[in-house]
Parts: sequence; C-alpha cells; structure tokens
Amino acid sequence: MNGSAPRVTAVLGPTNTGKTHLAMERMLGHASGMIGFPLRLLARENYERVVKAKGKDAVALVTGEEKILPRSARYFMCTVESMPLDKPVAFVGVDEIQLAADRERGHIFTDRLLHARGSSETMFMGAETAARWVRALVPGTEFIQRPRFSSLSYVGPKKLTRLPPRSATVAFSAADVYAIAELIRRQRGGAAIVMGALSPRTRNAQVELYESGEVDYLVATDAIGMGLNMDVQHVAFASLRKFDGITPRPLTKAEIAQIAGRAGRHMADGTFGTTAEVGPMDPEVVEAVENHRFDPLRHLMWRNSRLDFRSVITLQRSLQERPPVDGLIRQGSAEDHQALELLSKDPELAELAVGRERVELLWEVCQVPDFRKLMADAHIRLLGQLYRHLTKLGKLPDQWVADQVARLDRVDGDIDQLTGRIAHIRTWSYVAHRADWVADPKHWQGRTQAIEDRLSEALHQALTQRFVDRRHAVLHRRLRSGDEIEGAVNDDDSVTVEGHTVGRLVGLHFQRADDAKPDEVRALLAAARRILDPVVAARVANLVAETDRDLRLDFKGRISWHGAEIAMLVAGDTPLKPGLRLLQDDLLESRQRRAVEERLKAFVESEIRRRLRPLHLAGKAELPPIPRGIVFQLIEHLGALPTERLRESLKGLGEADRTALAKLGLRFGRETVWIGGLGDKRQRKLLGLLLAVHRGSTVAEPDEAALLAAGKRRIGGKLFEFGALERVAALLRRRAKAGAISADPETAAACRVGVSELEPVMRALGYHARHPHKPEEGAPRTFAKPRRRRPAPQAEPRPGSPFAALADLKFKR
Repeated sequence: MNGSAPRVTAVLGPTNTGKTHLAMERMLGHASGMIGFPLRLLARENYERVVKAKGKDAVALVTGEEKILPRSARYFMCTVESMPLDKPVAFVGVDEIQLAADRERGHIFTDRLLHARGSSETMFMGAETAARWVRALVPGTEFIQRPRFSSLSYVGPKKLTRLPPRSATVAFSAADVYAIAELIRRQRGGAAIVMGALSPRTRNAQVELYESGEVDYLVATDAIGMGLNMDVQHVAFASLRKFDGITPRPLTKAEIAQIAGRAGRHMADGTFGTTAEVGPMDPEVVEAVENHRFDPLRHLMWRNSRLDFRSVITLQRSLQERPPVDGLIRQGSAEDHQALELLSKDPELAELAVGRERVELLWEVCQVPDFRKLMADAHIRLLGQLYRHLTKLGKLPDQWVADQVARLDRVDGDIDQLTGRIAHIRTWSYVAHRADWVADPKHWQGRTQAIEDRLSEALHQALTQRFVDRRHAVLHRRLRSGDEIEGAVNDDDSVTVEGHTVGRLVGLHFQRADDAKPDEVRALLAAARRILDPVVAARVANLVAETDRDLRLDFKGRISWHGAEIAMLVAGDTPLKPGLRLLQDDLLESRQRRAVEERLKAFVESEIRRRLRPLHLAGKAELPPIPRGIVFQLIEHLGALPTERLRESLKGLGEADRTALAKLGLRFGRETVWIGGLGDKRQRKLLGLLLAVHRGSTVAEPDEAALLAAGKRRIGGKLFEFGALERVAALLRRRAKAGAISADPETAAACRVGVSELEPVMRALGYHARHPHKPEEGAPRTFAKPRRRRPAPQAEPRPGSPFAALADLKFKR
C-alpha cells in the first residue's frame, strides 16, 4: 500500500505461541483475506470464529467436501488444497507451512509458499524448522518471533491407569486408539476420541464431552497436533513410531514437539511423557522438545503446477518435470498422480482422454480425494465410472448418483462401518461441490451433508456408548474424592458393591456377573478392595496349607484349586521342570503371590514325579558312568531315543550294565531304546504336554521329539508304536536270513501294514532293492539288507544337560 511492496511475514516457532490467533487478527484488520489450514476440522473451527466476528454473509468456508460461499464473502477459511488463489484478497495466510516436507501433501504447501500472495500482506505460520526454506524461496520475508506462553516439561513414563486427569494419550492407528480408550473406560469411566477420520460434527461432539468435564481423558491420533486447542495438561505417547503410508518409522523430534505442545494452553504449563509400555524417551529428544531446538528441514516436496494437457502423455511428462531449485524433491507419491497412472492404463479411458478438455477433465477426476484409502481398488473403479459418465453424458446421471448415495444413508453398524461410510460420503460431498459435474449441485450438496450429519451423530453415539460409562465416570470421581462406597463378599462368594451384585470370587479371581457391565466392574472392585483383601488373604493361607489332593493339573497345562483355574504351566529349564504363571494375580500382594507360586511349584514337581514314576526312579538310580549317561539322555528326551543315537554308548555296556538298566525298565530295541512303564495314555499325554509347554507351542506336524514323547516312531511315513516297530523289524530280519525278501502282500500282512506302505518301511529300515526296476510289470521288488547300516549322526548334547560332561569321555567295551 502507498506504493510499497506487499508485506510477507513468517511467524515460526513452537506450539502455544498464538501464531494462528495472530494471523486471524491480521486478516481481520484487512478488508479481505484468506487462510489455508492443514485440516478440514481447523478450517471449520476458524470459519465459525470469523462468523461470530464478521457475520455469515462476510465469511466463506472452502474445503474439498464443504463449500459455503456467500455472494458478499470477504474472508475465506480453507483447506490448503482448496484455497481459491485466483480470488484477489488483501491478506493470505498459510498455516503449518513445515508440512511442505510431507511425503503425500508437501507439494501443495510448497506451491503455496511459492505462489500464494495477498495484495497487502502474506503470512506463513508453522515450525521454526521451515525457516531456511522460507528465506531461500521467499526473499525479503520478515520473521516474527513469539515465545511459547507456557513451559513444557518431560515427566517420564506412566501407566495408562496412572495418568492424571485432563490427559491426552496419543496413538497412531484407529485400533490402538480404540484399545487405549477401552482400557481407560474400564479404569476411569471413559475417554473422548479425536481422530483425523472424524467429521467436524463428530469431533466437536467428542471434544465437548472432554471440555465439559464429563470425561477426564482424551485419546487421539496425531491429528491433535494440528492446532486443536483444548484443556490438556498432560500428553502421553502410546507409541513413538508411526506408519507414514509406506513403512513404520520413528517420530521425528519436531513431530513429538508438535503433539506434546498440546499440553498446557496459553499461560498454563504442560507436561509430556510416554506410557509405561513405551518406556522412557531418549534424553536428546527430551532436551530438544523442552527447549524447542530442532534440525531444519533438509528438503521440501515440489510438483510442477504448470501442467500440459495436450495429451495424457504430455500431462504425465509435465508431472515428471524436475524441480527448479536444489533441495526441492519431485513429489512422486501423491494420490492424484497415482490415480492418473492407473487410469491411463485402461484402454477404454485412454480412448476417451483425447484433446485438451478431456485430458484436463481426467486430471480433475483423479483429484477426487481417496478418503477411504482404497487407492488400488474401489476408489480407482469409482474414478473410472465418474470419467466415463462425464465424457459420454457431460453430467453424472442423477439416478446413478442417487443409487450411490442411498447406499450410504444408513446409521446401523459398528464404529468402523460408520467411519467408513463417513469417509465415502465425503467423496460424494466433494463430487457434489463440482457444480459442472452434477445437474442439481445444491440438492446433492444438501443431501450429502445431511447424510454426513446423520452418520456423524450416529458415530458420536457409538463412540460414547463404547468408550464412556457415565455412571462409571461419576463413580471414579467419587473414589478419587475419598467418598465411602459399600461392598461385601457374601457366603455364596457373590460380590456386591453399592447394593449391586457384580460377580463372584472364584478361587483367587474375581469373575464378573453376566449381567454386570464389564466397564463398571473395575471401578466397583476398587471401591470394594478393602473388603476383598481379607477374604483373599484367608484363601491364600488355605491354599498354601492344602494337600496335593485338592489341586489338579489337566492336560491343557492348567492348575485348578477346588475347581477354579488359578495357574498354567509355562516353559522352564527342561521339559520335566516347567515354570508356571498365575492366571489372575491382580488381587494378590507380592508376598501372597510368592507363597502361592511356591506351593504350586511344589505340587507340579510332585505330580510329575508321581505320574511319570519310571523316569523319576531311573534318574535316581546309582549307575556307572556309561549307563548313567544313557539314562540321562533318555530322561532329557522324555524316555525314548532312536537306537542309532545311542549306538556308540550302547557298545560300552557290559552284561551287568544291561541287567541293571533292564531292572530300571529300559527296553533295548534294534530301532528304539526306551524306558518302559510309560505306555499309559495319560502318561503319554502328560509327556506331550510337557514338551509343548517347553517349546512354547505345539507344532503343526509332530516331529521326531513329539512322536517319541507319544511313544511312536515314523518309519517310511508309517507310524509305529515302539513295540510294534521292533516286531516288524524282527520279522523282516528273520525272513532276510533266508535270502532276499519281497514287498508282497503276504509280507505286508505279516507286518500288519498295507502293501503300498511296506516298501517305504523296508527302505527306512535299511533294506535295498536288488534291482533298480521291477523285473516285470506287477511283480514285487526283492530286497536285501546290507551287512552294516550307516549310523545316524550322533546328536550333540545340550549345553548344561546332566550328561554333557560325559560327551568327552571315551569308553572301551
């Protein structure tokens, strides 16, 4: 003005410095203005603020899915993508300019940095990390420094259940947000939800839950970091990694600061930290966040905005043009560009996209946003349908649009279904705001907005119903204030609190009643804890004093006491010495927990000794070194090993050794050596359980160790019990003494195997066909056994096993 050049300012710095507030004040000081925000939510929020100051007729809202354009509008609140840059205004502002480095949307912010200007003043707001690029790309920019109004301090990790009131927990996926909100509901009565996928109506309703004090906790995605101002005193990170559309990656220091900065608004100080599962933050990150010191952006994303629409090929070439400035990176992953690449491969669409107008229309269709994030599938099909209709008919058919929209006009379903419908209706809102695409734009804009409003209200109700229990929240506040709440454990083990039966105390575990709300139980139990404590203490004393007859170990590895499951086996040092884990120990103090664990460990050891007595007796026997080593190997492998694995040790046994081992129940077969007395099905099931527990899981196809524990061998693909295998091997040896034997039906019947099974069994037992081919069609092969079978490799002893020290000893026969 007055002949001077338009003023360009950059207000860069940390959160809570009033950058956006300053931009709004500057804009309203001019006769006209426009501000681009990174989120539709923020554009809508600030639109409502300006409406209060200037009236509805003076303010426009311009986003992809929503346009309010009064004829006399002078102030335009927009998303950055939707800024009408051809509209002359005195003031132009662009918020969160550091997003010019974003992999998906960065080129839009870079373009605004290069080209968006007000006739009197232009203002860029954002993080200090963008300063060097503003200086380089916009010479003459005036920088304004504003200190943060309040301090931000790191307080370390905290359990989710120990977060202070007025806390926001931040996660980076809808699934994690829901899981955290579910936990907070059970522990504290409820939480509000804020995610970028929420419509403004749903988001505002959820924020009102929090701001009104109806709930004390907020769970959000990183959408909270973009200018949403709420009464948050503490921000807890439930993860320090996020998926950026391509791969999971660590958050940058600047991203952490952007989110953590939501804590402490205006003059109120705030704190930040992590949840206990994440652990402490790196001290270097903490120092950077607390002192607002971050590395400058290394590059910005850029895409050519002067596109060549003469053909699809020239359009693609112009999108591939290299940046004009070093440090700018060509944007290659934008959704519209990906859509163009996919649609241009459709032969039908390629034939339609001829001529400047048709190519430009194709590009406009490609820019329909993929709110559902289904780029490779449904969204591309929708874009193709849009383009076909527009090129062939000039407008979208009313009935087709009506059918598409009608499918979304439903408020049934769960949270994910409602969220998906909102995302889909946003796409149709975007289409409806293309006045040149639909016959009656105002009708379709009103229809899609009405559906979005209904879906948004239904989503708010669904979120509130799932993640907020008002009664529980009130109860939690009463507990926090110290008010008395009555409860009792009755003679029939039922638990009542405030006159409500909420469940039963089964063993050492509280089991909620079928008609009790699960989200109420924890808070009610917290109130009744002083009543439960003495009851649990008495039960622990009884359990410790009980005999083994009152305890039971089942074949799922669970330990029961008077019918109540209280613990389960877990992997220990060896299969025969498993560990255990209490199934429910939240009612136990550490001393009680140790006492219960020690009693149950003693029971498990006694039970294994009793039920697997032959193994126990063999392990206790006093034997010379060689037989003792054999016994230890068998015990470690749960009572059985292939004879080949023990062949060298067996050579060192004398008659007295074999007699002593036979008295302990050892059976020396040509194929297997095993400890007898373990053939009972219950014993075999226990051995299988102990092996599975030690491994951590069962294997899909039983391997050799699992089969040995079950008392079986797989020979030539056929399963045999140990004794049966020895009988088959002996029968074949007897027949082989007379010469070659045939794999014929008579031999198969004697071996009790099928004819087709016999040949693989014989080969596995060391018999070799005398001729590589059958002498004549239908005749069985003849087999002979070599004089000596090659021994199988000797298994290396497991380090630390009882017989490892014997491995280096050499024995003579």
